[in-house]
Amino acid sequence: MATFSLLTVLLFALLGSLAGFVAGLLGIGGGIILVPLFLWAFATAGFDPQIIVHSAFGTSLAIIVFTATSSTFGHRKRGNVDWHQVGYLAIGGIIGALLGAWWASLLSGDWLKGLFGVMQILVALKMVAFHPRMPPERQDTPGSSALMAVGLGGGLFSAFFGVGGGVVAVPLMVLSLSLPIHLAVGNSSALIVVSSLCGAAAYIYHGLSLTNLPPFSLGHVNFLVMLLVAPFTMLLARLGVRIASRTSHDKLVKIFALLLVLVGLRMIYRAWLS
Repeated sequence: MATFSLLTVLLFALLGSLAGFVAGLLGIGGGIILVPLFLWAFATAGFDPQIIVHSAFGTSLAIIVFTATSSTFGHRKRGNVDWHQVGYLAIGGIIGALLGAWWASLLSGDWLKGLFGVMQILVALKMVAFHPRMPPERQDTPGSSALMAVGLGGGLFSAFFGVGGGVVAVPLMVLSLSLPIHLAVGNSSALIVVSSLCGAAAYIYHGLSLTNLPPFSLGHVNFLVMLLVAPFTMLLARLGVRIASRTSHDKLVKIFALLLVLVGLRMIYRAWLS
């Protein structure tokens, strides 16, 4: 039976702080940190094993809505959000998020955990070894169909794995649409707001009929955890950004990439091999 003791509440506040700090320090989305932490913390809190993975994904997406909104406002102040492009990205993102959450609802927790582990390893390899040659920046506006296709890919990835999706959306915008990197990051932040919101709503819908949900849950989103974690994630992300400017970013990325590989291998082992 799930319980929310004072110790559990403090645990989730600590996890939110850790995820936000690392996200700000390395410039990555918090979901890739939150989901593994939630998988452990939800088990510790006594969540039903059958719903732990889906609840981790859904709750992570609900938190990302807040962090991505904060990030989007920051990029907008710097002129790095094109709302016309975001509109088309959002159309694809909504469709992709609904499809991703639906697809995830069809898979068991073990399959999702194993696939998440594979995704973590691929992201780690990309962080360390992938240094693409940037194409010339385009001066015109990408076509609506191309923007919707990128939004579809980002939304699908985001909802299926319970993460922001910027790790997919930003490279697609830079390499496929030839957008400037700062505009790609800003547009991606706005896309993540939409795809995470729709993904979280879909996880709520797919879990509404379940009877083994923990307290304060609506479907696969636990609102108590969301309210505990989101403020600390947003607050500590700013601290991480400040400290990042004073540290060796390359070394930090390599250390984090190694951690992602180890966590990914552990998730694959526990999901498919143990």
